[in-house]
Amino acid sequence: MRSHLVQRNLRQDPPLALRGEGIFLHDSNGKTIIDGSGGAAVACLGHGHPRVLEAMRAQLDRLTYAHTALYSCESAEALADLVLEGEPGGLTQLYLCSSGSEAMEAALKLSRQYFCEIGQPNRQKYIARRQSYHGNTLGALAAGGNAMRRAIYQPILSDAFTHVAPCYAYRDRGPAESDADYVARLAAELEAEFQRLGPQNVIAFIAEPVVGATLGCVTALPGYFAAMRAVCDRHGALLILDEVMCGMGRTGTMHAWEQEGVTPDIQVVAKGLGGGYQPIGGILANRRVMEALRDGSGAFMHGHTYQAHPMAAAAALAVQRVIREEQLLENVQAMGALLEARLVERLGNHRHVGEIRGRGLFWAAEFVADRTTRAPFDPALKLHDRIKQAAYARGLACYPMGGTIDGRQGDHVLLAPPYIATAADIDAIVDRFGDAVDAALAEVSR
Repeated sequence: MRSHLVQRNLRQDPPLALRGEGIFLHDSNGKTIIDGSGGAAVACLGHGHPRVLEAMRAQLDRLTYAHTALYSCESAEALADLVLEGEPGGLTQLYLCSSGSEAMEAALKLSRQYFCEIGQPNRQKYIARRQSYHGNTLGALAAGGNAMRRAIYQPILSDAFTHVAPCYAYRDRGPAESDADYVARLAAELEAEFQRLGPQNVIAFIAEPVVGATLGCVTALPGYFAAMRAVCDRHGALLILDEVMCGMGRTGTMHAWEQEGVTPDIQVVAKGLGGGYQPIGGILANRRVMEALRDGSGAFMHGHTYQAHPMAAAAALAVQRVIREEQLLENVQAMGALLEARLVERLGNHRHVGEIRGRGLFWAAEFVADRTTRAPFDPALKLHDRIKQAAYARGLACYPMGGTIDGRQGDHVLLAPPYIATAADIDAIVDRFGDAVDAALAEVSR
């Protein structure tokens, strides 16, 4: 019998996930799977962490819901205090919602309202990047540059968003271009887009510090974000950094922007905030942005029924306390270095692996039919999906994606182990992943 639940694949029901413990999932096929990508880079503490479960049970006994039109709640207040301890990068306020897409929508609304509050309502345009991903609601999808996901909805997406090139050195840097020359070219492209739109009309530039699912863990070259920040500052626009996938410790620092030499005006967070224990996302806002609203209308013209939900905030608070008190960022750095080394050892010389890239516990391999020309495989082969299936058969869950290059061509597969991973876990993940790559490519060659 077909499931009554709407699945991602409407032609085939997936197995049931029955139980999770640590880095493992147990399913209805009788398989025990290493969750090598934490779902979609979500399960940063793995599954069933006792401290998080204890905090959720305690919150369940006290308060499960209170509407924010009347009340705040202790767990949300404590979460905001912890996440913003020391006011990192001048970020002073936390708005909590239920997903990364909702958080991006909130960032868009907050940035627009900010300029209305300071007397610049003419600012109505955003500049983002091609091959980015900022969420699946209509506003977030319009902001993103994932051509594959946008295509069917293009006629109903807002025209407030335009897109420039990402910092994708593997494919886009010219053969004679230095890193500095490439960064300068991208900064000039952003400047030209400001001029085309009219600098006085641009609200913000939006980017992922480490590009997640769409490009597969692409890090920016040194100086890139400083150059983008300089263009924004020159024209009085905001910088919105989307750290839904790469933030909250995933890349080895609590905030990915800490490694880029810039601070955002608004930061979007979600996955690593709550680790999948409850649906939660949010935005961190700079003091001057929030003071403009406080001194103006006195309210953020936005809201959700489940914003700052007590149960979600309690789970996220426990997750964040575990990360800090168990020094898990140090483990992310150490195990991230090991993951990189093991991937390079296993696949670095593979004739169909074009690039291995990432940071912290956030890595991907991009696959090519020819390493010299960097030609991709025929999209009809769905190599990324074949690797996912081969990995599952070997007891590993990974995160595949097609359309790496332009929304149609290109394949990559992402690995994002939990912050609790050990050296033995990393070895097992890479061994199974390498075997899956070999098996999938052997199938394609046949």
